Parts: sequence; C-alpha cells; structure tokens
Amino acid sequence: MTMNSPHQDRPQTHGGGGLWAEGSGNRPTPQWDGALPIQPVWERPVRRGPGVLNALLMIGAALVVVAVALLLAMMLGPGALLLCGVLALVPLTICVLGILWIDRWDPEPRGALLFAFLWGAGVSVAVTLLLGMWVTDLLGLALATTAPDVIGPVFQAPLVEEIAKGLGVLILVYSRRSHFDGPVDGIVYAGAVGAGFAFTENILYFGSAVADSGGLGSLGSLLTVFVMRGLFSPFAHVMFTAALGLVVGIAAAKGGGRRIIPAFLLGLVPAIAGHMLWNGGLVVLFTDFFVFYFLIQVPLFGAAVAGVLLLRRAERRLTEHRLGEYAAAGWLTPQEVGMLATAAGRSQGLDWAGRCGTRPVMRDFIRSATRLAFTRQRIVSGHHVELNSAVEQKLLWGLTGTRQHLLAAMHPADIRKRV
Repeated sequence: MTMNSPHQDRPQTHGGGGLWAEGSGNRPTPQWDGALPIQPVWERPVRRGPGVLNALLMIGAALVVVAVALLLAMMLGPGALLLCGVLALVPLTICVLGILWIDRWDPEPRGALLFAFLWGAGVSVAVTLLLGMWVTDLLGLALATTAPDVIGPVFQAPLVEEIAKGLGVLILVYSRRSHFDGPVDGIVYAGAVGAGFAFTENILYFGSAVADSGGLGSLGSLLTVFVMRGLFSPFAHVMFTAALGLVVGIAAAKGGGRRIIPAFLLGLVPAIAGHMLWNGGLVVLFTDFFVFYFLIQVPLFGAAVAGVLLLRRAERRLTEHRLGEYAAAGWLTPQEVGMLATAAGRSQGLDWAGRCGTRPVMRDFIRSATRLAFTRQRIVSGHHVELNSAVEQKLLWGLTGTRQHLLAAMHPADIRKRV
C-alpha cells in the first residue's frame, strides 16, 4: 500500500447521496492548513450522549431477560430449558453471523447491539405474554366470524409482537442517535431485536414440542420443530422487524426529528404484513409446507438479501463520496480514499499493516474514516450541525495522528517507493 502526503493529487468526487440525500445543513468541508490546532480538539468540551440513560436501559432490559428466564424455567423445568436453550443457540448463531455480515462496513457499538438483543429476548417477549391474550379477546370480538385458530397466529401475534419489538428500535433511534445513521443501521438494530425475540420464542416452541412428546425421553416432535424453525426459517423475525428498521433508518438518514414517529408507524405496516403472511400461509393460503416455503418464504428471503446488498453498496458509495470531499480539502489523498472506501482497498491496507505490525492501527484508521464520512453526512443533512462539527474536527485530527503512526511504521523500501 502506498501512503502519500495529504497535499498530493485531489480526487474528483462523485455526486448524489441516494437515500442519504443532502439537506439544509450543508457546510463547506474544513480545509487542511498543515498546522496543528492551537487548542487540541480533544480538550474542548463536547456534549456527550446519554450514557447514563443507555446504562439504565441496558440494566432494565437485562433484568427483564432474567425474569423471563425464571418464568421459562418454571414452565418447562430446568432440564428442558437447558436443552431447548442449547438448541435455540443454533438459529441464533446463524442470525448473529448474518447481522454481523450486514454490519461489516460501519460497525455499530456492541453495547447498542446487546441492548437490542436483550430487548428482543426479554422485554418484547414479556409484552407479548402480558398483552397477547387480552388482544386476542378484543380481536375475537371484532372478528366474530373468524376462526379462533386464525385470530391468534395471523392477527394477534403479528400485531403485538411487531409493536413490542419495534418499540426497542424506536428507543435505539433516540438513545443511540449518533450511531443510527441510515437504513443499514436500522436493519442491523432491528435485526438484533428480532434475533433476540426469536431466541426466546424458539425456546418456548421447543419446550412445547418436548411436552407434546411426553418428556425428554421421546424427542421426535422436538426434532421436527427444530428443523422447521431453527434451520428452515431462522431469519423470519429478523426480516419482519428489519422492514420496520429500514423505514426508520431512511427517516434518520433524512435528518430524523419529526420524521421518526411517522416512519415508525409506517414501518409497522410491512413488518406486521410480512409476519401475517408468514404465519397465515399454511393456515389460509397453502396446505403443503414445502410449497409455501419455496414459493413464498425463499423468494422473500432472496429479495431481502438483494436489498441488503444494494444498501451496502450505497454505504460504500457514500463513504467514497464524503471522503473524497476531505481529499479535495487536503486531509486525505486519492490513494487513501481508494483504500478506505473500497472492500479491496481495505483488504490491501490491512495486509500491508499486518506486515508492518500495525494492523490494529489500520483498523482504527479505517473505522475512524468511515465514522468521519457518516459524521459529514449528518452535517450535510442538517442533523445537530454544531455537535457533529465538533465531532468532525476531533475525528480529522485523530485521523491525521493515526496516519503519522502508520507512516512511521513503513519499511525503508516502502518509503523509497513513496519518494
């Protein structure tokens, strides 16, 4: 990898922001003057996020998970709970790996993802258990001509569960606003909520299968349920809630504010509708599971994957566009933009840093540059312009220091090539 002076050739930037369109807060990119700041930016007061609130939310969600676990132990028994919990880890692992793959370009804080999981696994389940029967009774009165075995799975479950899960996404968009930048973030956070809910729900379903089999001695029913839920459709709840997260994320990318609540209500529509279709397919539309699976579930999953790939591509283009502006202002070089804003460039940069013994520093360089690009986007979109401008300055000078560390690690041969 070649790393050059920040004053070399400046790239031509690409136009357009796609889903992240420019708003009324556009400001000129800060210009590099080659001098250090008179007062270090990191010594200036910067308004911090609601750290205490996030900690309280995390503790509260964790306590609810403990309460739900105790309830499950009473319902299933310790042995069945352990067995079902271990089995439920299989689809959970599949979901987590998928979410982390989506989140690779601009990773979200692990604490925020943990809260999302805890909300799904605990609070959403508790709300569903508390309100489910009450809502079923109300729907039974409103849909008097509908069969009871249709009201529960097709109407009550999608309505109550998606609202309960969606409230966790709504909390995250406000409590983690500095990291909730766009549709991909919405999908990641909502997906983590959905994965948590599916984990606990799978334990309940597996436990019910154990009871139907007459205990741990006969597990044929459990195996069937595990294959159907854990292997054939592990992403179901992730996909439902991700539809809501996508809509909320688009609103957040546009500046948020008054758009968030309407986006939340709008996002509930595809989340609930998708859930209703998924649950009602075998009850109303199909009689054969495999016909339903290959005609409906597989195409829906394929469409979701294709949508995520397009959004990830948009994220990369946004990163290149915004970092190109910093290169035009003198903070970065065209070579650095190519390295930071493409998957191949990042891989090459990390390989080079690995040979120099500075791989962690390069990771920090890439992470900081990506965060800088999205911070710039928030400024352009008019979201908390003053606060994000202070964050921008801090990131710019931090990025400069990280570059110097990387340059100092270059081998003499690399330095000769650079000269």
